[in-house]
Amino acid sequence: MEREQLPNSTLVLIFGILSIFGCCCYGVLGAIFGVMAIVMAKRAQQVYETNPELYTGYQNVKTGKILGIIGLTVSVLYIVLIIVVLIIYGGIEGLQEMQEQILRESGAWEQ
Repeated sequence: MEREQLPNSTLVLIFGILSIFGCCCYGVLGAIFGVMAIVMAKRAQQVYETNPELYTGYQNVKTGKILGIIGLTVSVLYIVLIIVVLIIYGGIEGLQEMQEQILRESGAWEQ
């Protein structure tokens, strides 16, 4: 009997990797891809556990799930950090004023 590739094993790995890279997009894309990787990994794990001798690619599922968890955690921390900074500096206007002040002091801002 020939073993077949576990459904969505490569996709779980890709979403896990994208969740790590998505952390740089204000955490939103990282959180989306992280959740998708975790949910798909759980489904693939259930399929694998019913008949492990029929499937290959379980290592991709495990790796993708770990990357998805890391990406989701970092994304959530980044989103919380952004919210805290916005609250501390009085919203977006306060944050923009702070950035303008830093640029003026560094000499890079000329009006």
